[in-house]
Amino acid sequence: MQFKKTIFKNGLRLITAPMKDTSTVTVIVMAGVGSKYETKDVNGISHFLEHMFFKGTKKRPRTKDISSALDSVGGEYNAFTGKEQTAYYAKVDARHFDLALDVVSDIYLNSKIEEKEINRERGVVIQEIKMYEDTPIAIIGDVFEDLLYGDQPAGWEIIGTEENIKKISRRDFLNHLNNFYTAGNTVISVAGKFDEKEVIQKIGKVFAKMKKEKNGGKLKVIEKQPAPRIKIKHKKTDQAHIILGFRAYGMFHPDRYALTLLANILGGSMSSRLFLSIRERLGLAYYVSASYENYSDSGYLAVKMGVDINPKKIEKAIRTAVKEIRKIREKKVSDKELKKAKDNLKGRMALSLEATDEIASFLVSQELMRKKIMRPEEIMLQIDRMTAGDIARVAKDIFREDKMNLAIIGPGEDKKYLEKIMRL
Repeated sequence: MQFKKTIFKNGLRLITAPMKDTSTVTVIVMAGVGSKYETKDVNGISHFLEHMFFKGTKKRPRTKDISSALDSVGGEYNAFTGKEQTAYYAKVDARHFDLALDVVSDIYLNSKIEEKEINRERGVVIQEIKMYEDTPIAIIGDVFEDLLYGDQPAGWEIIGTEENIKKISRRDFLNHLNNFYTAGNTVISVAGKFDEKEVIQKIGKVFAKMKKEKNGGKLKVIEKQPAPRIKIKHKKTDQAHIILGFRAYGMFHPDRYALTLLANILGGSMSSRLFLSIRERLGLAYYVSASYENYSDSGYLAVKMGVDINPKKIEKAIRTAVKEIRKIREKKVSDKELKKAKDNLKGRMALSLEATDEIASFLVSQELMRKKIMRPEEIMLQIDRMTAGDIARVAKDIFREDKMNLAIIGPGEDKKYLEKIMRL
């Protein structure tokens, strides 16, 4: 992967990655702000603002004008908000790069944020909140992070609360834009078929008027836990959605590669330990997996599964997961299993970086969060360096009762039968 980093006078960073064997191009603009940068009274504003960026600019005054521009050339476009970043992107036939840049830069720099549109969009966001509430598999992660971090930005939902959405004002949006949508807090990436010199010149010109300062900031995550914790969100469902997780490392921790491998061995594939034991041998779940979730200053390993609401089956599934966790903590993985996990991760990375939008996202995310881009081969090299001893050391460090948390969405509310299981 070849790329070039350009820093403009106002502090804006651009990562360009020309690709010969493609006919598409992707442009993505990412701001270093998300729900972790919010205060409680405006929690949800980052995501709400993402919606507002598609409601009209001076050049394209209506939502239809924005969508029609890219629809007319068959482009793919969207936006997303996370806990620490918000991004807007478009992927088009390379011949239409100028249009993609014009639309994405227009909504990023010139959105009108009109009062009437704010009031109209409140209903849309509230319906999105209700949609997620009706999709327990989608919100179990939020329930778990609330258990993990509690009443601090790290524990709040990205989408915010219905109460906040009803009261966020235009002034709140303008303050948010002023504090976070600055050149120093913005990274752009372009990947695909294009003339690099021309693209650098065009982007430098389009974004030249952005103010330089990088304002805003976020509270440091506070993590305190003396013993295992359980949170049950009561909801009438046909399936209990479960996350058994452990506090772990942020994205800059030196053991992140070992933890990634550990999660892969436990539940990263259909031949992983948890998948085979919980689904294939016991038939307790349709979906079961383990993953390493990380942010700039916190992280965790999460075992996720959907199980019948029968308390005995829930208990058996959790007991089995705990048993596998205990096993991998107490006995080193074999060289064969470790090699398989490494090859799986490297293969997935290779597959995930085949398209221009995937490469643009890979580059912009690293530059924004780390201010340093590791090439895929560098990441693969770090993965290859991990030993069975590294996996065992990390397992012993994180698989402890004072880092152990269990979140469940389902019709049951009794924690007592679960408390006896939460033992390592």
